[in-house]
Amino acid sequence: MRRALALAAVAALLAACAALPPPQAIEDIYVLDARPAGVSAPRRDVVLAVSMPRARAGFDTAQMAYERRPHELEYYARNRWADAPARMLAPLLVQALEQSSGLRAVVPASSVAAADLRLDVELVRLVQDFATRPSRVRLTVRAQLTDVGSRRVVATREFDETESAPSEDAYGGVVAANRALERLLGRIVELCAEQALGR
Repeated sequence: MRRALALAAVAALLAACAALPPPQAIEDIYVLDARPAGVSAPRRDVVLAVSMPRARAGFDTAQMAYERRPHELEYYARNRWADAPARMLAPLLVQALEQSSGLRAVVPASSVAAADLRLDVELVRLVQDFATRPSRVRLTVRAQLTDVGSRRVVATREFDETESAPSEDAYGGVVAANRALERLLGRIVELCAEQALGR
């Protein structure tokens, strides 16, 4: 009787284990955290509002994109960004502009503060290209500055940065992306500082 009860308990335990969902594959999660080198720009009494960056189709996702041939996006299965790259770009832009642009203030576009200029940014591309060796990351961003009072576009630029990956994997792509982003943030800061000086 005791043996039958033990066998029944083991059978019940095995059935319960079989009903559990299979373990999920562990994901590696990465962030964009580049900081441009601080530059000293002349101080101007200009307030800049920064809109939440948008992203083109295929890049408005936390999935990490790569290419093995032109025009075909693929995504890593076990690696992803902590958030969509365009969303991670927003605080980095604000921080870079606060530190280096010479502006009186940098505020989110949703703020109630009155702004003189508005910066709209679109992530055009963030992709690791395996068609070359070593692979390289291509980061392209379109920036547009608008005079808030007149609603006139005062500057539009597309910035494109390419950086070789130190390793042929997702982490190598992350390192390259952050190096490219560091330069790109510096170029956006320069654009905003130039336009502020012209006011």
